[in-house]
Amino acid sequence: MKLVCYRHGGATHYGAVKDNGKVVDLGTRLGAQYPDIVSFIAGDGQAIARQVVATEPGDFDYDALDLLPVVPNPGKILCVGLNYHDHVDEANRVVGNRKVPDRPMIFGRWPESLASHRKPITRPRISHMFDWEAEMLVVMGRETGRYVKAEDALQYVFGYSCFNESCMRDYQRHSSQITPGKNFENTGSSGPWLVTADEIPDPMNLEIKMRLNGEVMQHANTSQMIFSVQKIIEYVTEWTPLKPGDLIVSGTMGGVGFARTPPVFMKPGDIAEVEIERIGVLRNTIEDEDPKLGPR
Repeated sequence: MKLVCYRHGGATHYGAVKDNGKVVDLGTRLGAQYPDIVSFIAGDGQAIARQVVATEPGDFDYDALDLLPVVPNPGKILCVGLNYHDHVDEANRVVGNRKVPDRPMIFGRWPESLASHRKPITRPRISHMFDWEAEMLVVMGRETGRYVKAEDALQYVFGYSCFNESCMRDYQRHSSQITPGKNFENTGSSGPWLVTADEIPDPMNLEIKMRLNGEVMQHANTSQMIFSVQKIIEYVTEWTPLKPGDLIVSGTMGGVGFARTPPVFMKPGDIAEVEIERIGVLRNTIEDEDPKLGPR
């Protein structure tokens, strides 16, 4: 099943995308039981949703929807740094003091940094070092508790999506903590939809690409991750439980813009695409921040 969140009539809705491109509004039909996508995930609403989708013709055209991030209201967004060997190598070559990590390198993003498929992502006026990072997004489906073993980890996953973990490279290097560069408003995007885990039995064997204006800039297979999705979940649950709707952004491969000669950064008018096998293509244009943006 492919699920989307979108805005309609001034409210946030969620629905399922049928094969013909029509979207069945699940929130309208199941909202008393599952008022939003996180409660739907937590309540394991897939069975009843499949029955609804099978019998309903659809309420909207997917192509006309005002899409939102695949989970607009996550509790946690945990990102993994340096999770492909070629990305470790290029970061060490350019920045120095980078080595293959012994454990997953985890940092956080905030929901305000998220954008959606088909919407512009924003280059801020304070920096033009706006870089791309193609990654697979993992959406948790059940509360884990602590100490999940890697061999059991996938049973806690609800589904997967594409993610462009765009970031400001100069702000990322202002200190030993990379958080500022990863959390500019409206920079990291997810989509084109959330694919449920039953359609992707092996997330660790998927081709993943990033294209800028049609040119392939990154290309790898998720099997090349240093730490698999299972290992990431095992490590994270050593120190915190994961809950339904929490997001894990699993890391990017080599080919980012700052490591190129000369460096390449995204600019207004560019089109950034992340494509993952069995999921789809996440597409965003780049635009400059509103010059009038300031304190409210």
